[in-house]
Amino acid sequence: MSSLTTAPIAPLLDRLFAEAEASFAAIPPAFASMTEEERTRLLTSRTGYRDVYMGMKDAALAVSRETGTLLYMLARSIAARSIVEFGTSFGLSTLHLAAALRDNGGGRLITSEFEPSKVTRARANLVAGGVSDLVEIREGDALETLGRDLPETIDLLLLDGAKALYPDILDRVESRLRPGALIVADNADWSQDYLARVRSAERAYVSVPFAADVELSMRMG
Repeated sequence: MSSLTTAPIAPLLDRLFAEAEASFAAIPPAFASMTEEERTRLLTSRTGYRDVYMGMKDAALAVSRETGTLLYMLARSIAARSIVEFGTSFGLSTLHLAAALRDNGGGRLITSEFEPSKVTRARANLVAGGVSDLVEIREGDALETLGRDLPETIDLLLLDGAKALYPDILDRVESRLRPGALIVADNADWSQDYLARVRSAERAYVSVPFAADVELSMRMG
């Protein structure tokens, strides 16, 4: 038995994933009707990402069920106690990671979200899941909130916010990643600069595409 597969988290996740699927209707029609090329250009913009994500404040933009389970498994497998997440949204990925911390015996998860209404909903979901004591949500621009007061060592980093900022967030966290730390980057194909960095032979990472939309990397030193 695990926190992920028992109450209160398991039924909560069932409800939240159903709501997440329904929330796709909240994506603005102008964005939904874009071509893949237009959508990619907008999502990879380093200047327009705020407007894009604020326009989708009512959409969950959640990880898939499979990615959520992967996050739990990875955090458990490395006995993670210190986790940083970029992009809280409604807290589905956060719940998976916090469940892993609970089953690892405790720890701390720092996550960042700049949309206030999503912060409110995420906090309520974490309380409902019984894991709010393990999570610190930092409201505001992650370039600032994840640039200070981080743990001395970080076991796992999840990148699932504005894709164009993946390299910048890694800049702020990298020095705290312990050898063997894992980085999970969702939809990393929208951040080619990030992929070039973690896949470069000159960088201290081993990195591989995992499943359809995840890049899994390990810090080597």
